Amino acid sequence: MDSPRRYPTRPLVGAGAVVHRRGRVLLVRRNNPPNQGRWALPGGLVELGETVQGAAAREILEETGLEVKIEALLDVQTDIHKDLGSKLEYHYILVDYLARPVGGRLRLNSESSDSGWFTSAQTKRLPMSEGTREVLGIYFRQRSP
Repeated sequence: MDSPRRYPTRPLVGAGAVVHRRGRVLLVRRNNPPNQGRWALPGGLVELGETVQGAAAREILEETGLEVKIEALLDVQTDIHKDLGSKLEYHYILVDYLARPVGGRLRLNSESSDSGWFTSAQTKRLPMSEGTREVLGIYFRQRSP
């Protein structure tokens, strides 16, 4: 069965965050396309009537069990995937924030197969989308002396 996210009629808006703690960032390994098997920022789609910041906090809680405080906007990206026939298969507008954990306990839902807290050097060896790599680069460049 195809996901309603595949072959959309308009871009879908996603919200996520670089959740940081003691110089490390939280990443999850995606279970679903389009980035199945890759490491990513926790997040998901904005629901009707929801703020983008609220969606990021809700999605992080649902996906990781962590309550977060949204601190700042980091980046906005476009994530487009085409199928083998060059037809638009996925199209997301991704709004990524900086956030810190303020409660909860790390536990994954079915959208992710693994999670971890990673340093800048560790993230360089992980398979992830170029967009995720760019957002992490923004975060780590802002933190370097």
